[in-house]
Amino acid sequence: MLELRSEHALAHVGEPSGTSITLRPIEHRGMIDLRGHTSDKKFMSAVKGVLGVDLPKQPRTSSAWGDIAILWLSVDQWLILCPHAKAAALGSELRDALGKLHSLVVDVSDMRTVIRLEGDGCREVLMKGSSLDLLDGTYGSGVVRRMRFAEIAALLHVVEDNVIDVYVFRSYAAYTWDFLTKAARKGAEVKLYRR
Repeated sequence: MLELRSEHALAHVGEPSGTSITLRPIEHRGMIDLRGHTSDKKFMSAVKGVLGVDLPKQPRTSSAWGDIAILWLSVDQWLILCPHAKAAALGSELRDALGKLHSLVVDVSDMRTVIRLEGDGCREVLMKGSSLDLLDGTYGSGVVRRMRFAEIAALLHVVEDNVIDVYVFRSYAAYTWDFLTKAARKGAEVKLYRR
């Protein structure tokens, strides 16, 4: 009998050499797409009961508790991050807790690839493919932002000051990886004046 095997979209890449920052794929990350209304107190309470933390309500924010992080995507949508092995059970627990409430819970763990950029200069590397000014002071720890990156749709999550995760659809993983490894080459650094 054949067994289902999950392989990361960048499983074939090694650590890039000759880059000014650290680039690495984040493997084994579970992702759950959650939709519902923040005005529905039963929805908010049920979700908190399962996750142990309130859903972020403010645009472009995130919250975390233990091994779970929640990224705000829109007024009625969040991306819940957890260990990949936990995603199916957590999704099921959320669906059970929400019952017949107006909501949607979908395991999208294999839909996106996550690439982490670490080190001084990671913001400048990202700015080579985006029109965002990541040095303007509004992109502190916890900020989440959908963006166009190198002509594709992407999601940016500032984990810490010099640690940023970029989420792209799986089909664009190799393209994004190639773009970032070229943009981050030593000798190609861009030094911008911080405000």
